[in-house]
Amino acid sequence: MCIKHTLLLSVLVSLVACNQNHHNASSSQWLLIDNFESNLNDWQKADTDNQTKPHQPNPQITIIEQEQSSDHANHYLLKKPAAEGVIGNRKALTYKKLPKPVPVGETYTFYTRINVSAFPNNHAFGLSNLQPDEIDKYGYDAFEPTLRVTDKAESNGHINDGALMVKTDTGYSNIQNYKTAQSAQPLNTNTWYNVWYVVNNASVKMQGQQYNVYVQGGEFKTQTLVYKNAKFRMKRELPLIYFLANCNTGPLKKPYGNGGLKYDDLYMSRGINLSSPL
Repeated sequence: MCIKHTLLLSVLVSLVACNQNHHNASSSQWLLIDNFESNLNDWQKADTDNQTKPHQPNPQITIIEQEQSSDHANHYLLKKPAAEGVIGNRKALTYKKLPKPVPVGETYTFYTRINVSAFPNNHAFGLSNLQPDEIDKYGYDAFEPTLRVTDKAESNGHINDGALMVKTDTGYSNIQNYKTAQSAQPLNTNTWYNVWYVVNNASVKMQGQQYNVYVQGGEFKTQTLVYKNAKFRMKRELPLIYFLANCNTGPLKKPYGNGGLKYDDLYMSRGINLSSPL
């Protein structure tokens, strides 16, 4: 082999090794928030707007269950605002401190698997920069990056269709199928979706306080960008410190259901990391 070909082969081998190392580094950079294979001791629960009649203390259902059809003993979190037949629990909060705060000025990628147990429902999950007493006080306004699963009717008459939603400055918006230039389809029940949300916690002045969302599952057979530049709910410009989930049954006079949402494999990684932590 001539010297030229030998050098070319050496460069190609180096590039392959570099790419492999980069892939491994991406996979190893994920920090586990929770995979629900042990217990919920590090999670806090609060029912801060409990209007159940007759009154039931702590009505929310937040438990670890095991995958029934799994070849291995995989466990996940099932969250519901209340047991079947119980209505009037308006804010069922569940939250856990992140293993590392997201400082102002930095970007982190979060990974979550979700599975709709049943409709009708109204669930939201995402990140907060408030302490527990403030989360309990502010409820939905404790969120910054927010994703939502619901098929409820809004006060203006609009009926949501069960598609995954993000927060915008004017309310909520369905994620998009940019390939078809249409709103994404409603989430399938009993189907796991992989969700990556790339969170830019820079200041508003520096074009931060926003996030991009990628999904794999349902109509999205491979990882797909489904929303660009969704907005933080409050834009407080503080370090993000908690993963937060919230749900409610709706008002007593017009309840809209106790359908559950399953969570599994919550991870975070500094920077933009679209690898799989699994």
